Parts: sequence; structure tokens; C-alpha cells
Amino acid sequence: MTLRKPVTPTPLKRVSPVPTDIEIAQAATLKPIAQLAEEIGILPEELELYGPYKAKVKLSILERLKDVPNGQYIDVTAITPTPLGEGKTTTTVGLSQALGAHLGYSVFTCIRQPSQGPTFGIKGGAAGGGYSQVIPMEEFNLHLTGDIHAITAANNLLAAAIDARILHEAGATDEQLFNRLCPPDKNGKRRFAPGLLGRLRKLGIDKTDPNELTPEERSKLVRLDIDPTTITWRRVLDTSDRFLRGIVIGKGPEEAGFERETGFDITVASELMAILALTTSLRDMRERIGRMVVAVSRSGEPITAEDLGVAGALTVLMKDTIKPNLMQTLEGTPVFVHAGPFANIAHGNSSIIADQIALKLADFVVTESGFGSDIGMEKFFDIKCRYSGLLPSVVVLVATVRALKMHGGGPKVVAGKPLDPAYTDENLPLLKEGLANLIHHIHIVRKFGIPVVVAINRFHTDTPAELELIRDAAIQAGAEDAVVSRHWELGGEGAIELAEAVVRASQKPRKFQFLYPLEMSIKEKIETIAREIYGADGVDYSPEAEKQIEEYTRMGFDHLPICVAKTHLSLSADPNLKGVPKGFRLPVREIRASVGAGFLYPLIGKMSTMPGLPTRPAFFEIDIDPETEKIIGLS
Repeated sequence: MTLRKPVTPTPLKRVSPVPTDIEIAQAATLKPIAQLAEEIGILPEELELYGPYKAKVKLSILERLKDVPNGQYIDVTAITPTPLGEGKTTTTVGLSQALGAHLGYSVFTCIRQPSQGPTFGIKGGAAGGGYSQVIPMEEFNLHLTGDIHAITAANNLLAAAIDARILHEAGATDEQLFNRLCPPDKNGKRRFAPGLLGRLRKLGIDKTDPNELTPEERSKLVRLDIDPTTITWRRVLDTSDRFLRGIVIGKGPEEAGFERETGFDITVASELMAILALTTSLRDMRERIGRMVVAVSRSGEPITAEDLGVAGALTVLMKDTIKPNLMQTLEGTPVFVHAGPFANIAHGNSSIIADQIALKLADFVVTESGFGSDIGMEKFFDIKCRYSGLLPSVVVLVATVRALKMHGGGPKVVAGKPLDPAYTDENLPLLKEGLANLIHHIHIVRKFGIPVVVAINRFHTDTPAELELIRDAAIQAGAEDAVVSRHWELGGEGAIELAEAVVRASQKPRKFQFLYPLEMSIKEKIETIAREIYGADGVDYSPEAEKQIEEYTRMGFDHLPICVAKTHLSLSADPNLKGVPKGFRLPVREIRASVGAGFLYPLIGKMSTMPGLPTRPAFFEIDIDPETEKIIGLS
């Protein structure tokens, strides 16, 4: 089968005015996923079907295609968005449809799986919109193939293992613990369970017979002596639930004396989700899971999932999640939907594995990093590309008239409320004031040595004069091109000019460079990001953060990259400061270590790792027609 052959496009059934997203998706013609797989060069034995329209792809494909050169690697990012979002996923899909269905290139889209927190909360779905969507959009936005549920189960098994270990160690002698963890069989023989082998290796004990262990070795093997005050591992749920941010556990009668304060994170902010996105093989995933640090012993030793003997079981729960999920756009081009880390909390990019496979199958791989270039794109470069070794070709920077007017001092934009006339009527002075935000983001991209094309996502209220003002400013700031795109209204046809600009830019020379070397200290790396990306005057650390930096440096974690968790609604830590704020400092509240994923993440200001539901959540609109079984209200 010839690789890099474009797929047979699926004709759009466009209607004017444009219907709702779900109406468009449900009226679409879907290719059987096995047909799409055949068109793009995936063999039947490399495919695991999940119904007729989605499938998982086995990692064995990478070995078969290892000698095939990679295609071009495109990242789609954005300026600082309004709370409504500026159509980044829609642009990603529209660009792919233009490349694959209209210009004759083979193309692959690689995006994240959305969390059900925002889907039922304030944002709604994340499959794109209008005539640039991933379908079936209901399955995309809901359970898909169960990856997020598997991560939730694995995460909470580890949480349970931590508290159970503390409880059982407290009530037993070393000998009793040894007998429970290495029980003799009916013939009096003992064996090391697989869950103990990692702990043995860490201790440097090279013995295969448990009976040969000295009393001191037995004690080190079975007694972790976790300090409960140092536990950093929290339980997770893929639901926005503010009342789980802080809880007390251990209130049952058998757990008296073991109560402690903890809390929940949303699943997509978990380290296991980050590991799924950054891993490169099943072996690598198993090793990363084993390295996850969950607490510290009373003697100052980092306690890992491997020490707890649960790393193997977690990998078993997640073994199918490592396979990317294959879907399609409205125009029949292929999409990998894989992993779903939040960008303002985690690193906000889809998986390395999906990109690796897609780059072997396509001329162009269009991926998306979460929120603005200061958030997801910086992490795409400094974390994802650092671990993948993949070099980006072009960055597409999405901008809208309404967002730039907001940054120019326009009225507050609130999700669910009508836009002020300032955003729907021509207002060139207001727009001109906001262009500084666009220029700042162009400069961020250029710091990494990558060509940038600005995609102006056009709304029907935008005027020619406003669009031309943005285009001129973008090119003067160093963009290779700035193109008005109408993909929401027209699908790939509306993004042809954008696609042509991206193809031209992909041929330009590039000199990619990371923002900082890993040899920098923790503070130096944080301060480089704060100064070079956000424009901060400096960084202020809480006493807790200072202590954590000292502890992580002692443990040897200071060589890890930095994943800043901060608001996406401003370049600063204050979501109310728009445009390009000046004279601010970055307040670091605490720093957490995701050692298995491979980064440290500072929490900035009031940043929360568990969202809450708004007064009128998106679930108010969602229901099902019992007669047709059609889902209604997803957007």
C-alpha cells in the first residue's frame, strides 16, 4: 500500500445559516473507520475497532514504519483568549480539512480528548465547531474508548494503596509485615511478588529467596514509614466539583487516628494523564509510573509507586490507553484523539505517541497546544518536544477581532451572556489598542526559532478594515503571513488560503531552540519563563514553595523542566489584567513534583486543580430523545 496518499474526501452538506454543532455532526456522512484506516495505510491487524466509527491503533505500527521519513509538524496555538475561546480546535480541524480534502496532501490531525468537567460545566465540548469538527462528536465529547476512566481508576488505586500502607504498617511489627507481604506457601516456601521487585532493586538487594534476607533487609523492604504530612498524591474525578477541593479522609471507625486532610483534582490534571501524553512506549510508561513520587518517608526518602508495589497494577489498568484513538473530520480526513491534559494546570498537549505515528503516515501533522502561546505552546516546546525529540515546522497563531478588542480595553466578556456592541460593531481604535497582545504572542513564538502564520478566525460581524488592521500588524511583527479564515462557516474550503500559507512557511528555514537548559536551577527556569514569556518583572515565592524547591533540589529533581499552572486569561497571574500587562510579579504559591511525567509544576496565585460548576452549567442543555436515542444539547 502506498503511504502518504491523500484520503478520499467526504463532501460537506453545508446549510445556510449554519446549524448548531450537534445538528451538523448528526447530519454528517461518516466513513467506516476501517475504510479510513485502509486509506491512510494502517493495516487491519494494527487496528482495534470500537464500533463502526472509532478504533484504537496498536503501537506495532511504529516498528513497521520506522524507516519512513516524518512529515511536517504543525502546532496550532492562540493569543490570550476570551472566556469564550477563539476557535483554536476549529482552526486545527479546518486547516487539516483544507490540506487533506482540498489541496491534495495527506494530513493527520492530533488533538486531546476533552474532559467531561468542561463538557458538562462552562465550556461545552471540544470537537471543533461549525463545518470544522471531529465526528462522531457525541462520542468524542463523552466516554470515547474509556481512557479517562482508566486513568481515574489507576490514580485512585494508588491513593488507596498509600493510606492502606500507612494503616497496616502502624499496627504490625517488621516480622508480621514480612509474613503478610511474603507469605509462605503450604510447603513453607516464600517468593517475592512482582510488586516487591522494584523496591528490592531500589534497595540494592540482590537476593531471589526471601528467606535469605537479614532482619535489617526485611525491615527496609516492607516498612516504608511514610510521613502522612508529606503525601502529595490526591484522588481524582473527571467532574468539575469544587466541594472536593478540600476533604478529610479516614473518618470510618476502623481508621480512627489516621484522619488527614487531602482533596481531589480533576482527572485531566493528574500525573498519570501527563504520563500518557508524554510516554513513548509501554515500557517507558511502566517505568514512568514506577518513578512517580507520592510522599516522603520520615527519614527523608522519596516514596514512589514502585516502593508501594502498585506500579505494575496501575500499568495494567492503563495498558489500552496507550493506543491512540482514530476518528475523522467532517470531510473524512483522519484524526488521532489521544490524552487530555489541561493546559493551564498540566502541559496541555495530546500524546507524543499519536504524533509519532501520524508523522509516519502523513505529509502534514496538525496538532494543537492548549490556550495561548504562553501556556500550551511553551509547554509543547519545552516539555513535549524535549521528550519526543520531534522538531516543529510551523506555528499557527489563532487571533480574533473580539479577543483583541477585549485586550484593547473592551467590556468584560462573560460566557453565556450576549457580547457588548463594542465587539460586534466596527471599532478600529479599540482594536488597535489590543494588537499589543497579538504582537507579544508572535514574539513568543519567534523566541523558539519557528516560523509563525497568524490565522484570523473570522466572525460575521468583523469588517474588512478590522481584518486588514490585524493582518498588517501581524506581518510587521514578524509573522510569515496573516490569513483570514472562514473554516467554521465553510469547512476546509474556508481555510485553503491559510493552508497554502502554512505549506509555504513549512519550507522556510528554522532554528528551533528551547527557552532554557535543564541544567538551570529550579528558580532560574521559573524566572526565565516569567520574564521571557509572560513579561513579569520577577517572581515571589511563598515560604512553602521555598521549602519545596530546597527539598526537590536535595532529591535531584532540579534537572526537570517546568510546567507552570496559571490562568490562561492573562499573561499575568491576574485573569483581569488584559493586553500586555506591565510591572507585575509572578506569585508562586507551591510547587508540586510530577517526577514520573518528568516535570515540576508551580501553582501560581489562586490557580485550582479542581474546577467548579457555574450557576448555569452546560448540562442544563443536554438530554436524549428516548425515541430516536439522539443526544441533544452538546455544543
